[in-house]
Amino acid sequence: MKKPMIRKIVTNIEEICFEGFKELEKPLHRCVVAAVIKNPYAGAYAEELSDLTEIGEYLGEHLTKIAVKNLGVAVESYGKGAIIGVNGELEHGAAILHPKLGKPMRDVIGGGKAIIPSAKKCGSPGTSLDVPLHYKDAAFVRTHYDAMEIRIADAPKSDEIVVAVAFADGGRPHARIGGLQISEVKGEDGLR
Repeated sequence: MKKPMIRKIVTNIEEICFEGFKELEKPLHRCVVAAVIKNPYAGAYAEELSDLTEIGEYLGEHLTKIAVKNLGVAVESYGKGAIIGVNGELEHGAAILHPKLGKPMRDVIGGGKAIIPSAKKCGSPGTSLDVPLHYKDAAFVRTHYDAMEIRIADAPKSDEIVVAVAFADGGRPHARIGGLQISEVKGEDGLR
């Protein structure tokens, strides 16, 4: 497992008590943790991106541990994302997010059968990204379709990548559009 060169880690924690026109029955807790890392492939095309894949494995565990510690509650929803500096490419974010980052995330939170939704884009310092969230054990639970924004004023620099993981202890406030409910989840295939 390769450890990245981390410039800084940013943590954003939310406790939502009131949404729209109504108070929540219990507060919703959400957390996004992002690392600003040096992109070892910035500035040149490389066919093989295994250093980023290994970095993803490291960050999956490291960032999730920070999030879980700060949330202090059981995780119901998760997501991941990356903003690649302009001297990188989208595939650099994909190499971090997809092959190995998910397993350590699941290990730290104690499970998760559903795919971990993700988003990635290239951008300059201050670029924002909406990190998608959904229920960790069944992708079709609509009550948990949500997102959490990450934006860091001085990142990513052209040779950096912002890598983020996001978690919540519940679904959207006042969700009421129907569909599969958590109480109906079979948990066999990560879908329903």
